Amino acid sequence: MSNAEIRQQLHDYIDSAGDKKLKAIYTLLSDDLPQDYSLTIADKRELDKRYSDHQNGIGKTYSWDETIAMAKQSLTEKKNKG
Repeated sequence: MSNAEIRQQLHDYIDSAGDKKLKAIYTLLSDDLPQDYSLTIADKRELDKRYSDHQNGIGKTYSWDETIAMAKQSLTEKKNKG
């Protein structure tokens, strides 16, 4: 497939894409996204502390199943409040 054909297929796809897919494509291809993100000193200190805690076995970690359960619980609580 030539570049011109790929370009045309992408144009056709973008023209017919739903809002969610269109935003995803934009995010993926956008030059407007931050290219040179840097942490504040406070952010760096916090990440260093968390990393150190993890390395020393005192940081709390969660299994994937625990993470999913906490996310579901949080969503349920938000739904019940709103």
